[in-house]
Amino acid sequence: MSKSTGNAPPQFTYVPPQSAPPSYQEAVGGVKPVGPYTPVVAPATSTNATIVTTVVPISRTSTHMICPSCHAEIETTTRTEPGMIAYLSGFVIALLGCWLGCCLIPCCIDDCMDVHHTCPNCRTYLGRYRR
Repeated sequence: MSKSTGNAPPQFTYVPPQSAPPSYQEAVGGVKPVGPYTPVVAPATSTNATIVTTVVPISRTSTHMICPSCHAEIETTTRTEPGMIAYLSGFVIALLGCWLGCCLIPCCIDDCMDVHHTCPNCRTYLGRYRR
């Protein structure tokens, strides 16, 4: 019996798996330690590298984050200032007749204060938490 050669098996092409995304240190230009068990990956040939950052929500307390300016892992330094709510509350209190110092009470209440966050390393202003 002769074999039919009309139906040839399909040809498969090998597609290599995609490499893992770079680590944070590789993305910002840090030196990756090379040891006996650390694989060395060749740098990408593309010059259009995209760095994806996430927005860290800031709150009334200090926040643990990576500084976008100096790329250090930090706990933000906070400073409070009277916010718009404190000034409006003081104005309303003064309109009601309590103008002999009582109108300054909202400037002493923490819930009426805006919180400003800075980097303790490079002193970069990182944001404000408004009440």
